[in-house]
Amino acid sequence: MKQKFLDKTVIVSGGATGVGAASVVRFAEEGAQVAIFDRNVTAGEKLAEQLSTLGHQVAFFHVDVSDPHMVSRGMQACIDTFGKINVLFNHAGTILIKPFLEIETEEWDELFAINVKSMFLVTKAALPHMIAGGGGAIVCTSSISATAATPTEVAYNATKGACHMFARAIAMEFRDRNIRCNAVCPGFIDTPHGQKEIAALQAYGVGASEEELTARQGRAATPDEVADAVLFLASDDARFINGTYLYVDNGFTAG
Repeated sequence: MKQKFLDKTVIVSGGATGVGAASVVRFAEEGAQVAIFDRNVTAGEKLAEQLSTLGHQVAFFHVDVSDPHMVSRGMQACIDTFGKINVLFNHAGTILIKPFLEIETEEWDELFAINVKSMFLVTKAALPHMIAGGGGAIVCTSSISATAATPTEVAYNATKGACHMFARAIAMEFRDRNIRCNAVCPGFIDTPHGQKEIAALQAYGVGASEEELTARQGRAATPDEVADAVLFLASDDARFINGTYLYVDNGFTAG
């Protein structure tokens, strides 16, 4: 069976761990040249080395995607290494769980920088190369939190709502230049990030007990299950899917 991303170059921001890392592995297995953008040097270099040892073309670039200068240098290094960009997975992000009235302005700004500004910076840097190459696909990580609000997650909900609309607006503006852009919206995921979220919600008494999560979602998604959805949206199988968002939540938002 033909590899779906053979001869394509994919950038994964936040690709060193969790869903990002799972997506890097899946893209590589499907024949892509993969560039990992992340500020976690240890995990990023280890993943790139492991996959390179297996014969895949994977390179790590130390990039804090909320820093415009690091994004610019990383994008140029990617082009120097692989020569082109066909797919961008905007995955980098973090979470803040805190009662709204206790959130400091600096915390609000930092969360928006990591979750939203990063998408602006990396997409703006990548798009000219994608357009010059004839087009491409962008996938942005949103969340069920873009539409299912949760107490103590006002800041996080707001950033994911922005990611939601960012993907749709990019799709509309660049459709005529053969660019597709969609959002993937995971529910709770079995990663350190997901476990941190659950523990913090429980600490504030917000409904995130094992029984409540089981009732809403059945179980936590695995990183690979989210990665498979990302690869679908980025692939030619989704060639007429543009400006939408795909929930990977086992019915959480349907209830």
